[in-house]
Amino acid sequence: MNRMSALPQGFGPLPALEILDLSYNNLSEASLPASFFYIITLRALYLSENNFKVLPPDIGKLNRLQILCLRDNDLISLPKEVGDLAQLKELHIQGNWLSILPPELGNLDLTGPKHVFKAENNPWVIPIARQLELGTSDVFEYIRSETFKYMYDRHMQSSLEPPEMNSNESKKTSCKTLAT
Repeated sequence: MNRMSALPQGFGPLPALEILDLSYNNLSEASLPASFFYIITLRALYLSENNFKVLPPDIGKLNRLQILCLRDNDLISLPKEVGDLAQLKELHIQGNWLSILPPELGNLDLTGPKHVFKAENNPWVIPIARQLELGTSDVFEYIRSETFKYMYDRHMQSSLEPPEMNSNESKKTSCKTLAT
């Protein structure tokens, strides 16, 4: 059964909804209605194993979100509004086509012992790849730096094409962990 079919027509206000798992549904950015981003009680959102290339900037409106799982999509970028998710404790972005992170991600604290940041299996630019080898706190320290912001601006201005995407299943990772 498609989990999306369990949602009401029009996807109106769902005030008690805290955990939403829409993984494995072949969804894309066009699949999410505008009202989706007004689920004010949402704490955990699982969008893994779908077909997202980008996320709508409205993702930043989910200000109570603590877990955002985007692994194994076709994401080529994250919107800067992800940095508005101040309560985020877990961010899973592994297995996508990300090469750079928005500097606004540095607004988040995903480096503590009860926080999770998973970003492997992406074609990162060399400076981010090096920081990832050192550890999560090094990545966040780096993306908060003026050096990174300058590099990010230059990267975005260059309008580089994302790496050619294929259906390489080896990039897919599996995660069935529901952290609370």
